[in-house]
Formats: sequence, C-alpha cells, structure tokens
Amino acid sequence: MFMESHSIKSFHGKFFLCSTQLLLLCLLLALTCKFVSGDSTTEDGVIVTQADYQALRAIKRELTDSRGVLRSWNDSGLGACSGGWAGIKCVKGQVIAIQLPWKGLRGRVSEKIGQLQALRKISLHDNLLVGPVPWSLGFLPNLRGVYLFNNRLSGSIPPSIGNCPVLQTLDLSNNALTGKIPPSLANSTRFFRLNLSYNSLFGSIPVSLTRSPSLTLLALQHNNLSGSIPDTWGVPSRNNSSYQLQFLALDNNLFSGSIPVSLSKLVLLQEISLSNNKIVGTIPDDLGKLSKLQKLDLSNNAINGSLPVSFTNLTSLVSLSLLNNRLGSQIPEGLQNLHNLTLFDLKNNQFIGHIPESISNISGLTQLDLSENNFTGEIPASLASLSNLTSFNVSYNDLSGSVPSLLSKKFNSSSFVGNIQLCGFSISTACQSPPPLNLPPPPMEAPKRHHHRRRLSTKDIILIAVGALLAVLLIVCCILLCCLMRKRAALKEKNGKSTTSKAIERAVPKAGTEVESGGEMGGKLVHFDGPFLFTADDLLCATAEIMGKSTYGTAYKATLEDGSQVAVKRLREKTTKGQREFEAEAAALGKIRHPNLLALRAYYLGPKGEKLLVFDYMSNGSLASFLHARGPETVIDWPTRMNVAIGVSRGLNYLHTQENMIHGNLTSSNILLDEQTSPHISDFGLSRLMTAAANTNVIATAGTLGYRAPELSKLKNANTKTDVYSLGVIILELLTGKSPGEPTNGVDLPQWVASIVKEEWTNEVFDLELMRDTPTIGDELLNTLKLALHCVDPSPAARPEVVQVLQQLEEIRPELAAVASGDDGAKEAAQHTSE
Repeated sequence: MFMESHSIKSFHGKFFLCSTQLLLLCLLLALTCKFVSGDSTTEDGVIVTQADYQALRAIKRELTDSRGVLRSWNDSGLGACSGGWAGIKCVKGQVIAIQLPWKGLRGRVSEKIGQLQALRKISLHDNLLVGPVPWSLGFLPNLRGVYLFNNRLSGSIPPSIGNCPVLQTLDLSNNALTGKIPPSLANSTRFFRLNLSYNSLFGSIPVSLTRSPSLTLLALQHNNLSGSIPDTWGVPSRNNSSYQLQFLALDNNLFSGSIPVSLSKLVLLQEISLSNNKIVGTIPDDLGKLSKLQKLDLSNNAINGSLPVSFTNLTSLVSLSLLNNRLGSQIPEGLQNLHNLTLFDLKNNQFIGHIPESISNISGLTQLDLSENNFTGEIPASLASLSNLTSFNVSYNDLSGSVPSLLSKKFNSSSFVGNIQLCGFSISTACQSPPPLNLPPPPMEAPKRHHHRRRLSTKDIILIAVGALLAVLLIVCCILLCCLMRKRAALKEKNGKSTTSKAIERAVPKAGTEVESGGEMGGKLVHFDGPFLFTADDLLCATAEIMGKSTYGTAYKATLEDGSQVAVKRLREKTTKGQREFEAEAAALGKIRHPNLLALRAYYLGPKGEKLLVFDYMSNGSLASFLHARGPETVIDWPTRMNVAIGVSRGLNYLHTQENMIHGNLTSSNILLDEQTSPHISDFGLSRLMTAAANTNVIATAGTLGYRAPELSKLKNANTKTDVYSLGVIILELLTGKSPGEPTNGVDLPQWVASIVKEEWTNEVFDLELMRDTPTIGDELLNTLKLALHCVDPSPAARPEVVQVLQQLEEIRPELAAVASGDDGAKEAAQHTSE
C-alpha cells in the first residue's frame, strides 16, 4: 500500500496541470497497465492476480454455459474480485471460492483449477458436469470444501485429494464414479464430512476412515462396496482418543460378514444404516451402549440370533427396523424404556412367544409391524391405547383369540390375516359366542312321603305372577312389531307407485338444491348435490370404522347398505354453534365445489343434539399417512408429489379468491387423496360451525404439529399469509419426506431446511427417493425448494399470495399446468353433477 500511494503522488505531481477528468482517465489507464503486467499491488479484492485470471479463463473454456451465467467473466478480468464475476469470491486479489450450483453448466472441471492456490471452496453441485474429478485439487493447500454432488462425473476419486491438509468436506455423491475409496482421504485432521453415496464405487472401506477422529458423517450408501465392514472403529491411533462420528450410512451395498462390535465405541453415533447388504451373524450386545442412537436400520440382511436385551437401554431410539432377517427367540421385556420410539419393524423374522405388553407403554409409537413371525397367544388389549399408531400389522403369525375391538375398527383385515385361530377382525372371522355354562344337576334328595297336599308359598305366588306379566308384555311387543312391519311395507309400496320422473329427480338432485328428510329414529337429514341417496336410518345403521380424531371431532368410514362408502365426521358436543346458525353456515359450505376441495354432501342433526357431516370417502387416506406410514416398498415419485402440491395450491387459491375463506388449519392430515392420488383439502370452513373456544383449540393444535405461522401466537386470527405458511410447510414435507410434527435436531422443519441450505448441504434436504432422479429433476427440486422457503419466510409481508405460489409451481412443472385451473375445474365439477 505504501508503494502504491507513493506512485500515485509522483504521477499527480508530474501532471498537476491536467484537468480532473484527464487525471481520472490517466489513473484508469495506469491501473489497466498494472493488471496486464501482472501487478496486483492495488487495493485488496479489486484486481485479480494474473495467475488466477488465467486459471479462471481456462476453467471457463472447458465449460458449456447454455444459460449465459458466465457472460460476466470478461476478457479484461476487471471486476473478477469486486463482485462483477458471477460466483467468484476473492481475498487480496486471489480467488478463495467458486460457487456456481444449479446453473445448468456442462463440460468438465479443468485441471487448471489447481492454479488457484488460495482456493478454499469449490461448489459446482447440481449441474451436468462430466469427466473426472480433477487431480489438481490435491495441489490446493487451503482447500476446505469440495461440493460436486449431483453431476455426471466419472472415473475414480483422486488419491491426491488426501494432500489437502485442512480439507473439511468432500461431497461427490450422486455421480457415476467408480474405483476404490482412497485411504488417503482421511489424512486431514479436520475432515468431518465425507459423502460418496449413489455412485458405483467398489472394494472395501479403508481402515483409515474408521480411525478418523474428526469425521462426523460417513455416507457410502448405494454403491458396490463389498467385503467385511472393518472392526476398527474408534480404535485409538497416536494421540487420537475421542471420535466424533454421528451418522454412518452403509446401506445398499454388498457388505458381508458380521456387524462390527467396535461400533459401540463411537459414543456419539445417532444413525446407523446397514440395510440391504449380506450381513450375517448376531447383533452385538454392546450396541446397547450407544445412548445417543436415534435410528438403527439393519433390515434386509441375514442376521440371526436374538434381539439384545441391552437394546432396552437405547432411550434415544426413534426408529428400529430389523425386517427381513433371521432373528428369533422372544422380544425382551423392558421395551417401555424406549419412550421416544416411533417405528418398530420386526417383519419377516422368526420371533416366538407372546407379544410383550410393555409395547403398549411406548406412547409415541406410530408404526408397529410384527408380521410374518411365529408369535403366539392373544394380541394384548393394551395395544389399543396407542393413540398415535397409524400403521399396525401382526399378520401371518400363530396368534389366537379375539382382536381388541378398537384395533379391529382402526385397522383393516390385512393387518390380522394369516392367523388361523384369530377372530373378530372382519365379518367372515367373527368370534363365536361362548357356549352356555352347563352345570351338573344338583343331587336328588330322596322323595319324602307326605300325607297331605303341599300349599303354595307367598314366594311361589310372586314368581308365578311375574312370569305371567312378562309373558303378556312379550305378546304385546310382538303385536306392535308386526304392526310396525306392515306399516313400513305399506309405505314402501306407496312410494313405489310414484312417477318415474319424480324418482329420478329425487335420486339425482340438481346442483345446489337441498333434500330434507327425517328417519324413523328422528332428527333431520339435509342433502346437497352428489352421487349418494340415503335416508337418516341408512346413515345411522351403516357399518362404521374409525379413521381418526381431531379437535373438530371423530371421522368414520361408513359403508351403507348398498355398498357405497362415505366419510362421516361426528362433531364434538358443546363445540358447535346453535342450530339456526349451524344450518345457515352448513348450507353455505354445502354449495362449495372444486376438484381439490372435499365436498360436503349432507349433514344430519340428531334429536339429542348430535351433528354429523357427510363427505366423499377418499380411498388413499391423508397425505400424512401416505408420506409417513407407507412401507419401504412404496415409492412416491416426483410427479406425484408435484401434482399434490399443485392441487393443494389450486384448492387453497379457490378458497381465498372465490369463496373469500381462510382455512386456518391446513396440515397434511387435512389433505385427502383419492384413487388417482389427487389431493382434496378437508376441514375448510368448519371453523364457521364452531364456537370461538373450539377454534382457539384448533389453532393451538396446528401449532404443535409444526404448521402454524409464527405470528399466530400474537394475532390469534388466521389470514391468507398464515395459510401460505402452512402450504409452504406442506411443500417442504413433500420435498424432504420429513414430518413437521417431529423436530429435527431440535428445530422445526423450515428452520432445519434453511440451516442445511445455508451450509451448502442442499442434497441432504431432499428425500432419498427424489435424489435418484436429480440429474433430470434437479432444477425442479431446487426451484420448488426456493418457493417453499419463500412461503415460510418469518415475515408475513415477504410471503407470496397463494395465486403466485400456484403460478410458480405450474411454471416449474408446465405439463401439470395443462390440467384445468381452479375456476375452470369448479365449473366442470358443477356441470358434471348437474348433468
């Protein structure tokens, strides 16, 4: 800086007669000459050094920039280090970072990148790059992070990368890399994150990686790695005594041998995934020492032995999957200690004995699969107390007795089939009534001879009178029943003589009309337009199955006598408005029709104040169960998820713009899917039927589920922007596959996603099922993620309106935009019902 200041003073003294404009021009020429000559003595970060300039030009020449992202990389080099060149950051005229993710770049990464001696970070993930990973990366002494995931890179991983002494993160996942994993990668003492998943690597795991004390994440899943998993984890080497590994993913490889006992030394482990390999042997008891373990997946191997008793000490465990192995013996007692467990899957093993009662004490359990084992005895009735259970299966065992009634109502027969001695889970397996208890006749006493006739006592007279009275009452009841049956037959005959045109008009009411009827049980049934015709008696006598409960009430799946199915919501008592207000609001809701809104078909007001709402039945259940309660064999692809996001946005947009209605409680549990997995928003407008106190409870519940906008704690009233926040959370749920009701690392879903994106670990945000197709849908995933984060912005003013969300989603997936929009769809639906 001193030399620069001195030269400028000399220059100014020599040409002191020049005008101000001429002086500025001369200064510019002087700076340009200094750049051309390679002089970088100007102000830090303004002029790039000649060596770095040449390297950047070489990098650009080997890239195909179809979007024109690199047009700012000009020939002069001016602005490269002052924010003018896209994706370039500098310090003292030297490039320290190249950040160009999601730019559609093709071509290769030039070996000239090794000339950027100050480079700390290269982030070119989610592009279309081909060719090898540059060897010259190993020449960069300051390199800290390499993010080249989600490209099409090939060849092997250069061992030279191990020469980078301060390397912290290497993410080459989801490429086409082959060869072995270089042992030298573990040379850096600061190496904490290695992700090589979704490639075609082969060979074994280098022992050096198992002894890396700084490594916190090791992701090698979905490769062709083979051999035994090293049993050298956590073994001290030199002065290294503490190990930081928290996430170990080795699933979907070709590993054989047994589970290493030394894994128990990694006391900070939170997730272990060894599924879909060829692992044999028993589960080490020492794994029960991993007090921080949250997820253990050993499914689809050939593991034998028993479930270690020590596993009852894993109090942090959230998910335990052992399906498709050869485990046997009995399930150990003490499972009530696993109070954080939500998934417990033992399917297709050889477990024996009774199902432990202690399972019923795991209150947070949502998925329990004990099918295809050798369990005996009865199903514990206490399992019905698991209120959060959404997936339950004990099929194909040797269970006996009757299924607890609450379980048989909540889960269909497929959860219980294959148990020959089990009954009560379907009509065809109804339990027989126990036979009458046959007591032996009392011993006969020797008859005594009496010389006089026995007189009736007072007790005998009373019994005879009571018996006679009962006989008279029975006869009267039979007469009344016969009269009632004749009356019903006459009524049916009278109705049958009505004209055909009136019958058709009643069977298919015109759109928007209401048909009121009362049944023999009393009450009032009001029909709206729709395909169903039933009486109040038909509805109240239908076979019902509980689908779920909410703050509004209990939802049932009702099967009518003709076999048709409807969804019935029984509203909670003392939470609804008075009858006159209720009927007015229900009539307005019954007229709302849109392809992505669940239609209210009828309502019933009972003589004792009960209130029932009748809707279309959606065979695929809620979006929440569709995403989180499915089996591992069920894959939800990106077009299906995007179709759901667009459909929900259309339905919400219709509510906001056409009905001027706020939903206020939009969650994935309130989005129902039909046979084509098209979404239908439910529970809209129900707040109008409820008292103010009931609506307050609804908002509070939405907050606990992770969908409530932060400002609702102060406003208390929902609006369009709070609905958009909930919509953004649902889109994040579709992208990540994570439930908003289950905090990740102690924060809610929007905060977790934002933190991952900030740290340039974006590929870990998306559901693994979506990562398989990132070469073709990478841009769509990214743009949808940006939109979702926009929707969940903490500031309501920064959030878009739902119509803008819909427009952007349709631009991201244009082929789905061809489907009729909300307004047109509503017109088509109305026209269809009127026809």
